[in-house]
Amino acid sequence: MSMVSVRGVTKCFPTATGFVNALSPVDLDIDAGEFVSIIGPSGCGKSTLLRILAGLEQHTTGEISWGSQHGRDKVGFVFQEPVLLPWKSALANICFALEAFGIKGEAANTEGRRLLKLVGLDQFADALPSQLSGGMRQRVAIARALSYDPQILLMDEPFGALDLLTRDKLNDELADIWAKTGKTIVLVTHSVEEAAYLSDRVVVMSARPGVVKRIYILPFERPRSEATKLLPEFHRLMADLRQDLK
Repeated sequence: MSMVSVRGVTKCFPTATGFVNALSPVDLDIDAGEFVSIIGPSGCGKSTLLRILAGLEQHTTGEISWGSQHGRDKVGFVFQEPVLLPWKSALANICFALEAFGIKGEAANTEGRRLLKLVGLDQFADALPSQLSGGMRQRVAIARALSYDPQILLMDEPFGALDLLTRDKLNDELADIWAKTGKTIVLVTHSVEEAAYLSDRVVVMSARPGVVKRIYILPFERPRSEATKLLPEFHRLMADLRQDLK
């Protein structure tokens, strides 16, 4: 069942000399419980598409339809930077988000601690963002996004600024979170390996104005591991993805 359907969506941005077309007509279906990655050249509109899905940008033309009555009200968003409140602890950052949904007091504290445990940070509930590594801060941001109990989690290059080892570790943790929660996840990434490792499908977008150039269905069994990355078919897939990005 489709969680969200995108039909003929375009986006034009005004400039001093006219307009820039960021997205040509885009058609895409995302199924409930699916993990989809979107890759494409810089400036192709993949982050713009994600922001349109989140309601942070308005599309110029086209239609977006949601498969449930909650629709966009049940969307979680993880930005490139964690954007945590620096004066609040990891737990307090999550509880602050919960309070916006009317969950307060001990109920918020209990749920916040459950989410921190889900992302492996239950021992750091009282730590301030400045006391956490970049990867740990991003895990708090993921827990905060999950606090909304979203039907779909949208992630805009959340691990792009991290070192390779930390990124690989968080990829495994994200795959585990997805398996445990059953959430629909849409990930925008510049990393071909990250997309191939995490996804059920990889959507390749063309250069600006972006359109869906090709969609790959990934054959690799779950749960995946470092052994997955050694498979010949995994390397063939990455080669195909890189070729499509040219």
